[in-house]
Amino acid sequence: MRIASYNVENLFNRARALNGEMDEGSNPVLDQFSELNGLIDKPAYAASDKARMLKLLETLDLVNSDSGKYVTLRQNRGRFVRRPRSGGLEIIANGRADWLGWIELRTEAVNERALLHTADVVRDVNADIFAAIEAENRVALKRFNETLLKGEGGAPYRHVMLIDGNDERGIDVGLMTREGFPIGDIRSHVDELKPDGEPVFSRDCPEFAITTPTGSRLWLLVNHFKSKVGDQRASNAKRKAQATRVAEIYAELRGRGEAHVAIVGDLNDTPASAPLEPLLSTELKDASTFSNFDDGGFPGTYGGSTASNKIDYILLSPGLHDRVTGGGVFRQGMWPGVRPRKWEVYETLTREVEAASDHGAIYVDLDI
Repeated sequence: MRIASYNVENLFNRARALNGEMDEGSNPVLDQFSELNGLIDKPAYAASDKARMLKLLETLDLVNSDSGKYVTLRQNRGRFVRRPRSGGLEIIANGRADWLGWIELRTEAVNERALLHTADVVRDVNADIFAAIEAENRVALKRFNETLLKGEGGAPYRHVMLIDGNDERGIDVGLMTREGFPIGDIRSHVDELKPDGEPVFSRDCPEFAITTPTGSRLWLLVNHFKSKVGDQRASNAKRKAQATRVAEIYAELRGRGEAHVAIVGDLNDTPASAPLEPLLSTELKDASTFSNFDDGGFPGTYGGSTASNKIDYILLSPGLHDRVTGGGVFRQGMWPGVRPRKWEVYETLTREVEAASDHGAIYVDLDI
């Protein structure tokens, strides 16, 4: 059987801010969005809070309208801001209890050719168990499976599951499996909290129990760790907390006698990084380190696929180590660069915007 993990970077709609320019690993719009949401949730707004919120509202293009380029201000009941006829903007709410509403990210349709290339990748990887990273929701994943994948000549998956996670941008983690690989028990960790009260997982770490055609049971943990966007110290700490908790969940499964466990997904850091150490120092083995794993001559899985871009993983328990028969990174839907092209791509992929994803699809073949 084949297990694959692929960051699809949204299927139909993607937050505009995610397509914005990055500034030394940080996305200014997302940083401002996060800061403003934190301020508006305060029970009481001090003068300094209002001054900062006004600045952020201006930066996010919300002075003249509730709808900016990247975000929308929802004022459902009560009022947060007022726009005098003489111009300008003022915050009239004195705390969270004075109004009901929020700031949300605006979305835009994914490039049609990119979407078709995503379907091509899923078709050609042809995994029995396919983990989709950054899928909007179960409806979108199901629609993709039943229409786009089928339309590109792929065989639709029998089972499609996705649990909404903690990320309001619509970048969740989901799973599709073939006939003969039913999904049984599902355990979500979406509401687990760190000591500071913040969620452990940026999205979720769902556990899926999958029965194979031979009757064996495989536990699959699908992950998408915190990115490096924003404050580096905070994001490193978040990824380390996530890696630590996933290692604990894995240990719990092994303690119950589960031999076949795989952890897959976009962990947003490199193998030698300190944040991933709690997970990668366990008995789990990275599929890309097996001698029969074909990385196409490039060690990374993202962007230019250099070693510093190795952020996608399939980690296997000892019970699966000796059952690996092959694996690799599929890059035909990734932009190959120009002069020279790093790898071969679909003939219809002629512009970077048409790439299926910035990630390659990683897969491993197992005999169980």
